[in-house]
Amino acid sequence: MGTLQRLGERVWLKLLLRREYESLSLRRWFAARYEIEVGLYSYGCFDPLRVSGRTRIGRYCSIAPSARIVGANHPLDALTTHPYLYDAGLGVIAADRLDPAWLTIGDDVWIGHNATVMPGCKSIGRGAVIGTGAVVTQAVEPYTIVAGVPARLLRRRFTPEVIAAIEATRWWDNDKAWLRRLAAAHPAAAYAPDAAALAEVR
Repeated sequence: MGTLQRLGERVWLKLLLRREYESLSLRRWFAARYEIEVGLYSYGCFDPLRVSGRTRIGRYCSIAPSARIVGANHPLDALTTHPYLYDAGLGVIAADRLDPAWLTIGDDVWIGHNATVMPGCKSIGRGAVIGTGAVVTQAVEPYTIVAGVPARLLRRRFTPEVIAAIEATRWWDNDKAWLRRLAAAHPAAAYAPDAAALAEVR
């Protein structure tokens, strides 16, 4: 890729990032070029230096600009741990040697500043919160808050009854206009959900 082409690509990307929450072109480009699949309204994840390929991110996710998602570890059993022996893009070997599994991040996940999701984690459930500075080494259950090094469960965001009611609404499948109407018509369901308030949303 020539210098002019790279410059043009950077300008085009900067323009697309102005509509980071909703741009379908930005999402298609990241999926095709980097194997980073991002759902609508999610933001903070359009950076291949911080978010590894083979990452699927749901809708309405909030990822801090200093968070990192690491797709694979350096190989410990090779002659060297240097990427020359596993990354074909560096021109030493003909084909990539690492073949990491995909990481799936559910809808409405919040990953805080300086949090790191390590290769041992292949699933972060819907509605989960990853605390600032956490190092996530294993799967995170839906609607849980984890923090620390290594990350551990602090608490669940809601009771099982409220989680079931939230799941029944499938609110994340709707657009921002739907959320606007919800906040206006059902503020209790939007800001302090309980099973009774959420029952009105259906």
